[in-house]
Amino acid sequence: MIIHVVSSGETLWQIANRYQVNVKSIVDVNELTNPDQLIIGQSIVIPLRGTTHTIQSGETLWSLAQRYGVSVQAIIQTNQFSNPNLLYPGMPIIIPPITHTIQPGEALWQIAQRYGTTVQQIAAENQIQNPSLIYPGIQLSIPRNKPVIEVNAYTYQTPSNASQTIEELHPLLTYISPFAYMITQNGKLSPIKDEQTVNTAMNNNVTPMMSITNFTTTEAGSNLAHTVLAEAEYRNNLLNDALRIMEAKGYKGINIDFENVLPDDRELYNQFMQQAVDFFHPKGYFVSSALAPKTSAAQAGLLYTAHDYEAHGRIADFVVLMTYEWGYRMGPPQAISPINQMRRVIEYAVSVMPSKKIFLGFQIYARDWKIPHVQGQEAETFSPQEAIQRAAKYGAAIQYDTAAQSPYYRYTDEQGQQHEVWFEDARSAQAKFDLAKQYNLRGVSYWALGYPYPQNWALLNDNFTIRKR
Repeated sequence: MIIHVVSSGETLWQIANRYQVNVKSIVDVNELTNPDQLIIGQSIVIPLRGTTHTIQSGETLWSLAQRYGVSVQAIIQTNQFSNPNLLYPGMPIIIPPITHTIQPGEALWQIAQRYGTTVQQIAAENQIQNPSLIYPGIQLSIPRNKPVIEVNAYTYQTPSNASQTIEELHPLLTYISPFAYMITQNGKLSPIKDEQTVNTAMNNNVTPMMSITNFTTTEAGSNLAHTVLAEAEYRNNLLNDALRIMEAKGYKGINIDFENVLPDDRELYNQFMQQAVDFFHPKGYFVSSALAPKTSAAQAGLLYTAHDYEAHGRIADFVVLMTYEWGYRMGPPQAISPINQMRRVIEYAVSVMPSKKIFLGFQIYARDWKIPHVQGQEAETFSPQEAIQRAAKYGAAIQYDTAAQSPYYRYTDEQGQQHEVWFEDARSAQAKFDLAKQYNLRGVSYWALGYPYPQNWALLNDNFTIRKR
């Protein structure tokens, strides 16, 4: 798939004609609610063979040709470059598909062997019904080998809504994490209604991962975490209560999300992580944690100090990096998951833990701030789809911050109030997928299901093969 950014005056018919695809296929993959009203700056996923690549610092056409197995000339022709030397970081370009013209005597298995793929994959890519019925002169599109990753998604949807989302997305999910079991003062866990969600997950080959936390939107939980971490009886209560629930409901592992842990409790938290691993591993369960987005071991503060990347990376089976919320709902407007900040976190993380233990956190919602921002004023949160509809309603052109790799726009509402909206689109999703590929990460983790974002799921499927446990 490739990504097209709408220019002034363009229609969907013109875009479809340019890429020689039908309008309906574009409408379907993007779930366009009003195909006749495109917005300047709107990104559109085109269901076409090939892929979009965002230029990174130091990359050249030659290095890209080597990486993707195509010629430099093919990249130049596809992108209609007037000056191929003018590449810059953040620039999106189209990588054409690998093609092969069948020669006399060639069989599909020979072609598959040559390119390191399978007959089935070539047949699927080219919609070949009978692999034996091929003949010289046919030009085949050769599927590229896609990285294999795992995908987690947190959800705090109602059980029925969560089940419906799992039914829709299950081929793209490794884990589902209903959020969350809240610890109490003695270490026991408050119950949640997750039976339907867990059962739907297991029926669709999605691994349910139990999420426990000391954190809610209304309570920081610092002292609560201290109370439990500092007392052996309460730690044992927590582990035994979690095991009881996991055995009863069918969870296969646990995600420990202790946030705002007091800095002095850093070692207590590390010791608890080791205790959890020693407790759950012999019983066949995996253990993971969720970590605040740190850029160095020395980074101080209530969010960061007690989250020891090196220790969690050594102890846990994997970690989820919460690389989002720079654009906090109570703070000033900015990109929620800026790629430049995410990269700094990843670069530190891979310096102290294996890349194959790291999930890149990825938020899938938009935010609308009133401007100028007033201290204590809360931004509105909604889906990327709603962000597009709102831009259309108010006639706002979409801008794109190339440093953050994030779209945004401003508008004025009916009362004369100015707003600034930051959201995710196809370009920002692709940038995050490129980051996961570049650092060979274990996978991506979504916070949180319930916000429609069809472009993300189409591109996730196009970029990766999803591993199932």
